[in-house]
Amino acid sequence: MVTEIEIGRGKRGRRAYSFDDIAVVPSRRTRDPEEVSISWQIDAYHFAIPVLGAPMDSVVSPQTAIELGRLGGLGVLDLEGLWTRYEDPAVALQEIARLEGEAATARMRELYAAPVQPELIAERLREIREAGVTVAGALSPQRTQQYWRTVVDAGVDLFVIRGTTVSAEHVSSRAEPLNLKRFIYELDVPVIVGGAGTYTAALHLMRTGAAGVLVGFGGGSTHRTRTSLGIHAPAASAIADVAAARRDYLDESGGRYVHVIADGGASVSGEIVKAVACGADAVMMGAALARAQEAPGAGYHWGSEAHHPELPRGDKVHVGTVGTLGEVLLGPGRTADGTTNMMGALRRAMATTGYTDLKEFQRVEVVVAPYGGH
Repeated sequence: MVTEIEIGRGKRGRRAYSFDDIAVVPSRRTRDPEEVSISWQIDAYHFAIPVLGAPMDSVVSPQTAIELGRLGGLGVLDLEGLWTRYEDPAVALQEIARLEGEAATARMRELYAAPVQPELIAERLREIREAGVTVAGALSPQRTQQYWRTVVDAGVDLFVIRGTTVSAEHVSSRAEPLNLKRFIYELDVPVIVGGAGTYTAALHLMRTGAAGVLVGFGGGSTHRTRTSLGIHAPAASAIADVAAARRDYLDESGGRYVHVIADGGASVSGEIVKAVACGADAVMMGAALARAQEAPGAGYHWGSEAHHPELPRGDKVHVGTVGTLGEVLLGPGRTADGTTNMMGALRRAMATTGYTDLKEFQRVEVVVAPYGGH
């Protein structure tokens, strides 16, 4: 039963929770961490760790996508980023890292105004494919119709359609919107689509035939959507809502399972643990991987919202560097702040609460315990 809170006499709202508001509870059983599996499979693709690198220029380059694949995860390349606008984006990346505030926003707008080159899309994806790892690329809904054929012809394994929010029913009188259901039906590769922040939005995306749904709206460390638009979906509640949509769609479709992928709001290991506890099958990580020595952002992190030509809804933020990509994901941990050995932390949390795999761990008991409470 959903309980609403009276905001005022003319408005009521549902209480929603962020990761800081909840905690996982130990059970009566514990397990050996070496007997815990954190592997994940979507469609025909199997991964040793449930991690996707967010398609952001500060996080994923062709080289880091390859390295992430070798470590057991999946790097998703932004096919509208600097890597597909410039033959060598190194100078642009260095310039962005040096600038601050309005100067950074202004210069990013100029750099990202360069046209996307289809031949570079094909070249970047070919580079990843030749390394022998799973190939994934992302386009925004606005650019999908323009470049999808180039992406598919280049041999992508998983196609990601990612925006701040993506709906199955976009209304526009100025242009024909992307028909997600028809597009996914006609495509020969699995599609992951999002973000979605509510049960209804996620259920509609699942009905389009998507293999996975990204969950998140304005929750990432670079987003300022709540400040600029007043829109926000607290991560813990959003994931739990979309997990409920997955359960109901499983019944509705006669057994078709759609993966729930947390996107935004999980930048330390404890938040990854809570994301899975709330129902996520995997986590798309941005800031957490931007802290790696190999990350192209060189200790800085930004998304496409930071250089929007009309209404920026994000910032370039300093996240620092904590270790190699391998140390960030697999350890050994250097500190107790949850920024390194994140998969080791997930494995240990599952062992401490007595669960052997990710699907089981989604059933773990969770309590509402606001940060700072005891």
